[in-house]
Amino acid sequence: MRCAAWGAELVQWWETAVVYQVYIRSFADGDGDGIGDITGLRSRLPYLRRLGVDAVWINPWYPSPMADAGYDVADYRDIDPAYGTLVQAGRFIEEAHAAGIRVLLDIVPNHTSDQHPWFQAALRGEPGARERYLFRSGRAASPPNDWQSIFGGPAWTRTADGWWYLHLFAPGQPDLNWDHPEVRAEFEDVLAFWFDLGVDGFRIDVAHGLVKAPGLPDRGGADTPHPAFDQDGVHDIYRG
Repeated sequence: MRCAAWGAELVQWWETAVVYQVYIRSFADGDGDGIGDITGLRSRLPYLRRLGVDAVWINPWYPSPMADAGYDVADYRDIDPAYGTLVQAGRFIEEAHAAGIRVLLDIVPNHTSDQHPWFQAALRGEPGARERYLFRSGRAASPPNDWQSIFGGPAWTRTADGWWYLHLFAPGQPDLNWDHPEVRAEFEDVLAFWFDLGVDGFRIDVAHGLVKAPGLPDRGGADTPHPAFDQDGVHDIYRG
């Protein structure tokens, strides 16, 4: 990501930036309800400027049932009502820029919340909806493979009709199928939505896990590479 001009090396701003991480729920409560919010974050901009930070990285502020601290996203194009509104988010971004501070968002493309409209459609059995996720029929009464959740226990949960869905994290975080063109198109559109609102970049959650090994093979042991991580296909996604 470096380029040469007139024999000199140009450095991207993010290569040397001081980035301040904000978990908005606990950072600053602006309305007195005991939960951090955008109003509180805006009020702390003078403090952040005095610190000399170059950017803030905001952990997920999207609508979420909070099965995993907001990393289970129900809507990628909105703000959780506990934190504020899109209008307030836009104002914060403008004010941060005026203070010389860039804004980075967490994006969570490996999985959605089980409350996301796509997954709810999959549970209802709507045509094509399950193809956006990783549903499998399983092996009799056993999960489709031996993968374990990062949070412990099997990485598969069985639905009422006997099928299983993959969740590398909590059962409330079903993994998306990044081989499906609708998934790729959706996240490109989500990025464009926030760039249009003025954000400067993203931190990508589970960046190494979007592509799984073909056939979802058994791992076979904790000392072997995990088939869900570090697959070459992730590079095509990020080039896109």
